[in-house]
Amino acid sequence: MFKPTQPLFRRLRRLALTTKQANGGYYKGTGSGSMGRHTKHGGYIVEWTKVRTYVCPEGLNEFPLSPFVTKRMEPLKGRFEGDKKGGLSGFRYLARWKEENGED
Repeated sequence: MFKPTQPLFRRLRRLALTTKQANGGYYKGTGSGSMGRHTKHGGYIVEWTKVRTYVCPEGLNEFPLSPFVTKRMEPLKGRFEGDKKGGLSGFRYLARWKEENGED
């Protein structure tokens, strides 16, 4: 019944293609690319010519701008004495929840 005008229709056609608009075999990917190849025995061989290397520019230490993160931050470590799983323990989670919220 209603159709978009021709200039608007052309603009809509230039948008990025999604997996819902294409047929079944379309895979968009992440743009990461391969760093090597798979072997027939299930292994992976890294091809060092494909590996990305990033070079730090010279004079970065004297650069006037600083990052958003402070350089003086000390790492915080939790204490989980007597618990094998440490911070991933369900028992520890329930005990802390009861401390903060009370018994139900």
